Amino acid sequence: MAKSHGENGPRAPAAGGNLSGTRESLAPGPDAATADELSSLGSDSEANGFAERRIDKFGFIVGSQGAEGALEEVPLEVLRQRESKWLDMLNNWDKWMAKKHKKIRLRCQKGIPPSLRGRAWQYLSGGKVKLQQNPGKFDQAFWCLVQICEKYLPGYYSEKLEAIQLDGEILFSLLQKVSPVAHKHLSQQKIDPLLYMTEWFMCAFSRTLPWSSVLRVWDMFFCEGVKIIFRVGLVLLKHALGSPEKLKACQGQYETIERLRSLSPKIMQEAFLVQEVVELPVTERQIEREHLIQLRRWQDTRGELQCHSPPRLHGAKAILEAEPGPWPTLQPSPSIRLPPDAPLPGSKGKYKPPKQVQKEQRKQVKASGQRDKPPTPSQAKVAAAAGDACPPRDVPPKDPVHQDPQDSAPQDSAYHCSQESLTSQESEDTYL
Repeated sequence: MAKSHGENGPRAPAAGGNLSGTRESLAPGPDAATADELSSLGSDSEANGFAERRIDKFGFIVGSQGAEGALEEVPLEVLRQRESKWLDMLNNWDKWMAKKHKKIRLRCQKGIPPSLRGRAWQYLSGGKVKLQQNPGKFDQAFWCLVQICEKYLPGYYSEKLEAIQLDGEILFSLLQKVSPVAHKHLSQQKIDPLLYMTEWFMCAFSRTLPWSSVLRVWDMFFCEGVKIIFRVGLVLLKHALGSPEKLKACQGQYETIERLRSLSPKIMQEAFLVQEVVELPVTERQIEREHLIQLRRWQDTRGELQCHSPPRLHGAKAILEAEPGPWPTLQPSPSIRLPPDAPLPGSKGKYKPPKQVQKEQRKQVKASGQRDKPPTPSQAKVAAAAGDACPPRDVPPKDPVHQDPQDSAPQDSAYHCSQESLTSQESEDTYL
């Protein structure tokens, strides 16, 4: 006879039963299908009291309560369309950055497709250029980290954290315009910005927000720069402390700091947070102007900064303009073909038709009487003006006895400049 459930432990299953251990207490009265699902749980899950495992779209195990809230699901058809658009951008990156940067920014705000996010971050941050400039040294993730530390957040990880302290003052000053209620409360409580924003900024919110929101914030951060970090911080402060009702539970320093350390899941939710960040009117110019103001105040009260970090660059476009990638050079190739009446690229003077050039060549050959000798410098210049795409080179004289009759026939120098061009015509490569 089965033991009763009491202080001696859980009830043992009856003969023919399909429940074991604490499973019955976790899910009373399951049917056969539910029992099969629960039977896959190991002893660790049973001991911890989990009735089921749920994996989010990023591969993380989440509890049955869904601590992160509902994740934003993009329809598969929309996701495939975005992947196609991003593939086109990545394959023509320089053209898109030069002419359609606003479109890239809008697509980063919508979210980079997960399958292309790693590659897109490399292009946006300039990590790919760094990898090409340092072949065989470290991997892509390392150079992406280098760009964050040197271009996006310079001086953040230096001694005494002077850059973080300066940005804390900038954040607090911008808060006065975004949320006067929150700014007044923090001022009255005399709470230094370093107490709540150090981890936010140094980790770019990777230790604060749900992972889905972190990825969306970083998509925009790599594209638009540090202003996204400022905007996220301002949005969190505004919705945590921006109304008298919310401040009723924050009467002291301790309660206020605890509120900022345990933010409401609603304001950290992916769709809500991204929309608020996009709509917040804080620009790069405002941040730089406030940076100069706070820097002067720092110098007046504390002296010069000990850490002299380079100026930060606001996003992918500024990084590309400051450090462009290696451009492929177009080398002259004998397979280039030009029409007879086309002007020669880079040529000086008036273009001469091929027939007129041939007449001048014949006159010079007859006048010199040296048909089998190498061309003189003047002949080389005339040949170059006729469309010879190859540089002049010394040609050894040929034996008149074994001379090929075709060598004496005039050739169209606008089409063929050497024996290489004759053989390369078999390929259909065209570089124009």
